[in-house]
Amino acid sequence: MTKLRNYPYESKAAMLKRLFGFEPVKSTVRTEIFAGLTSFLTMSYILAVNPGIFENIDGMPTGAVFTATAIVAIIGTLLVAFIAKMPFGIAPGMGPNAFFVFTICIGMGYPWQFALTAVFIEGLILLLLTLTNLREALIKAIPSVIKQSLGIGIGLFIAFVGMQSAGLVVNDDSTLVRLGTLTEGSGLLTLIGLAITAVMVIKNVKGGMLIGILLTTLIGLPMGLTHFSGVISVPESVTPIFGQFQWDKVLTMDMLVVVLSFLFIDLFSLTGSALGVCMKGGYADKDGNVKGIRNLFLADSIGTISSGLFGTSAACTFIESSSGVAQGGRSGLTAFTIAVCFAAALFFSPLFLAIPSAATAPVLIIVGLMMFSSVKSLPLDDMSEAIPGFITILAMPMTYSIADGILLGVISYVVINMLCGNFKKMNPGMYILAALFILKYIFV
Repeated sequence: MTKLRNYPYESKAAMLKRLFGFEPVKSTVRTEIFAGLTSFLTMSYILAVNPGIFENIDGMPTGAVFTATAIVAIIGTLLVAFIAKMPFGIAPGMGPNAFFVFTICIGMGYPWQFALTAVFIEGLILLLLTLTNLREALIKAIPSVIKQSLGIGIGLFIAFVGMQSAGLVVNDDSTLVRLGTLTEGSGLLTLIGLAITAVMVIKNVKGGMLIGILLTTLIGLPMGLTHFSGVISVPESVTPIFGQFQWDKVLTMDMLVVVLSFLFIDLFSLTGSALGVCMKGGYADKDGNVKGIRNLFLADSIGTISSGLFGTSAACTFIESSSGVAQGGRSGLTAFTIAVCFAAALFFSPLFLAIPSAATAPVLIIVGLMMFSSVKSLPLDDMSEAIPGFITILAMPMTYSIADGILLGVISYVVINMLCGNFKKMNPGMYILAALFILKYIFV
């Protein structure tokens, strides 16, 4: 009788282990689901932020971008659940979306259809690099201090984007940037939201960042900054942006330049995000190497392909999903829960699209701090390591480019250590990367 009663449990456990890598000795189903909910609540701000960034491009409906963002998150995170069997979420990332909108479309003047074609092609290249193990080889070639500096620099970049989108930092012809208006409008609401969200985070309130966004959004109603058009609705169609490729431009030099630009920014920002979340989740060793990261790379590569297809920027592993690990998530069941939550969120697009940038900016600032916290692990007592690391960190927000931060960091690391005679510290891959990066600045 005992064996008969235990059989269903054992069958379920075996199925969960096969599907998600779930092990009862490490966690429980309830813990994994709760961890997934926690991760979703900490990363769901992308549903509000991503459409807000893309609304700067004419012809890309925010509702369609919202739907595309959720679909890409569902696809990418399900792949993490079933292939990588890790407790992380994937969605269109901060950094790649800003590069898409403000650099490629607004700065360089390319139409969004052209940019989506480049994202799709870039995703295929990322998948090829992953399948041939070249992406893992690339990680091993990057100096450890540069890997450690990635998340820190990305954190500063994200915080800067948040302050800029909320009007806390504005353009100045003399000094490039200056402080915006704090006593009214978006700036004031951002400060209110920052105080609320900070308290939520400090008090360890579950879903505190999402609660902070919602409360700030409500406060924005009497201030005239929040405009609700409903709460629940059928997901808006992605038809206006789905598969909008410019195939006639594929073989042009312009497409080559943009694809290479995307590849540089996304290859290193996606790799940096994946490494950052694995380090936060305890999956990486002291040198930044992660066992099984190839499957995680497969997930974000296919996620990036789907991003180009559905109409948004490249997908990446979200550093915020490490919050689920802190809650006990240990398997792909946590990721599966995140994907289910994104699917449910599809039906709340009016609520997310009503959220003003002043309500999401505080989250970006706090997420930036969370990523910046890794600075304590930098070898600041060794200047041959600290200087390249600092260049990596500083260059990202100052150049408005994650890729430039990584490229300049690797170049400076190799040059400084060569001049100091520290040849034993470097492997052949570092020299190759530095040479390629220098050529990139000369010719691309």
